[in-house]
Amino acid sequence: MAKLTEQDILNWEGDDYMNADHLEFFKDRLLQMQQELLINANATANHLQEQEATPDPADRATLEEEYALELRTRDRERKLLQKIQASIRQIDDGSYGFCEDTGEPIGLRRLMARPTATLSVEAQERRERMKRQYAD
Repeated sequence: MAKLTEQDILNWEGDDYMNADHLEFFKDRLLQMQQELLINANATANHLQEQEATPDPADRATLEEEYALELRTRDRERKLLQKIQASIRQIDDGSYGFCEDTGEPIGLRRLMARPTATLSVEAQERRERMKRQYAD
């Protein structure tokens, strides 16, 4: 069978949830996301090494703020990279696409929107309600 497209995944009506084609599609998608994040990280490292010496304190403060923002963004991407790598491991061990709490299918539409999802929508909502309830 030919490689699945996003539209094929969204229109899927079959009973064979997370079949080999689905797993291949999501693994390719996750590997592509991983590659993009690694490219961004390398670009940031190169950019930070090219620090410009500016005598003006206002210019220096602006540069430092830009660097801080860039580093915060890369930190979020680093956390996402860990989730992507965990999802790839789940694909390899056969547990990808199933809720960690209930074992139920997460759903292809949810995985299209968030390929690193580990909880079904219902389990995520339940977890968020519990968090709000006990945070008060």
